[in-house]
Amino acid sequence: MSKGTVVLAYSGGLDTSCILVWLKEQGYDVIAFLVFIEDLRAEFVADFIWPAVQANAIYEDRYLLGTSVARPCIARRQVEIARKEGANFVSHGATGKGNDQIRFELTCYALYPEVKKHGIPVPVTPRAPWSMDANLMHISYESGILENPKSHAPADLYLMTKNPEDSPNAPDVLEIEFRNGVPIRVSNEKDGTSEESPLGIFSYLNTVGGKHGVGRIDIVENRFIGMKSRGIYETPGGTILLQAHLDIETFTMDKEVRRIKQGLGIKFSELVYNGFWYSPECDFVRHCISKSQENVEGKVMLSVFKGQVYILGRESPKSLYNEELVSMDVQGDYDPCDASGFIRINAVRLREHHRLQGLASTTKK
Repeated sequence: MSKGTVVLAYSGGLDTSCILVWLKEQGYDVIAFLVFIEDLRAEFVADFIWPAVQANAIYEDRYLLGTSVARPCIARRQVEIARKEGANFVSHGATGKGNDQIRFELTCYALYPEVKKHGIPVPVTPRAPWSMDANLMHISYESGILENPKSHAPADLYLMTKNPEDSPNAPDVLEIEFRNGVPIRVSNEKDGTSEESPLGIFSYLNTVGGKHGVGRIDIVENRFIGMKSRGIYETPGGTILLQAHLDIETFTMDKEVRRIKQGLGIKFSELVYNGFWYSPECDFVRHCISKSQENVEGKVMLSVFKGQVYILGRESPKSLYNEELVSMDVQGDYDPCDASGFIRINAVRLREHHRLQGLASTTKK
């Protein structure tokens, strides 16, 4: 007699392989959802990576959220399969000390409220030298010998990017075109390669960035559950897009709107990292960020070379840059005398502050 049907997010690794066998031994019917067979890449880019690009999403100033963004995509499909098959349970192989357990389970509870949870004991076993998680956006490495934060990453660890020292001695010059804050075309000025589909664009940027050793970071981050962890990440395409999007956004967005949007981007990054993609607050933040991107349109020219991304130029039909207004050689529609009053008004607060500081110093004497 079956105890019920379980949809298992199956990676093929040790943990999920153990769980698969254990579930069958315990009398469950198991549907193994193998993410690498079911191609979610196109929707992963359009529904998850592009909103992260619009947000300039980055956690604690360095991590581009490659794993964090992937989990709600995988879990959403897992729930769809569970509903279609009438499954009673969903299962995953995420460690009890990490963030992924939270990301998977919060998504499942949000999208499949009647889902049942059952704790599965998995014995602790000696690990490989390190653990790796790969998806279209990045590869992450942690655990094993990497748990000593002082230890250097082995040279053979990196799989997605070349060592910048061994990368080509000539740059690739790219033009990336944006509309509504997302890339719609990338072209290579050297060999004429061009991509226009979301998956094609991101895959090509991964190829170019990887060839030039772009997007490697080695960091210690704060996990949601309260501990610090060391992670090494390769995010070549995402790193190129972050630099390009930052440039075209600044070029086309009002200063005060962008200041608010920067705060929303930080909030979005925290929510995604902590597993709240499907929360009402994250939905609200995504809508606000999407609204801010309506005029983020244009082309950015950049060079990818030896582990770095260099912005070369930009153009936009919606640019707020006024060449005549800003020119030091042309007065344009601006009276320099106006600056005197502007400065005096802004100086009032500073003068009063230092006047009071002076009074306080005199009182102390």
